[in-house]
Amino acid sequence: MTQSKQFTFYGGGHRGTEAEFGRQAELFGVREVNYSFEGQQPARDKGLTILSEEELKKGDISMEIVSLRMHRKYSQTHKIRKVFQLIFHMVNSGLQVFAVGWIQPDDTVKGGTGWAVELGKLFNRPLSVFDQERNQWFSWKNNKWVQDLPKVEHATFVGTGTRELTEAGKQAIADLFVRSFEA
Repeated sequence: MTQSKQFTFYGGGHRGTEAEFGRQAELFGVREVNYSFEGQQPARDKGLTILSEEELKKGDISMEIVSLRMHRKYSQTHKIRKVFQLIFHMVNSGLQVFAVGWIQPDDTVKGGTGWAVELGKLFNRPLSVFDQERNQWFSWKNNKWVQDLPKVEHATFVGTGTRELTEAGKQAIADLFVRSFEA
């Protein structure tokens, strides 16, 4: 059995995927850190760390670069910038990235989750996404998505994804923890 107490999960505590990762981390005795910022209302506050404006700015990036990587434009750039800065801190803290959402035909992932995935690629992190449409895990290997059944293999990891978590997505997260910490 893997010593789950030696692992730390990083998320943002948002409803849906991140809250479910947090619940599973708690069940398995994994340390939990949820990054947030002033004015944000996380659904989960265990291990809550509020980042200051100065700390958030460490994750600042040009919205033009984000738009180019994600192949889309963003409105309300002030609010989304803070979210992207927060995501930077999550991915920068975890050595492995797990996400739940939808892989699009251009190999990006839908929504804000996609920025965590792109940062995982940029930082060369082991990266896996549970695609809720295909009900399958995929890992980014050799610059393409391949079917996989990933496990948590690094002491620090990120769990992020859609707020619209399906039952299949919820089960995929639970199964990931069982594979990783009960095997």
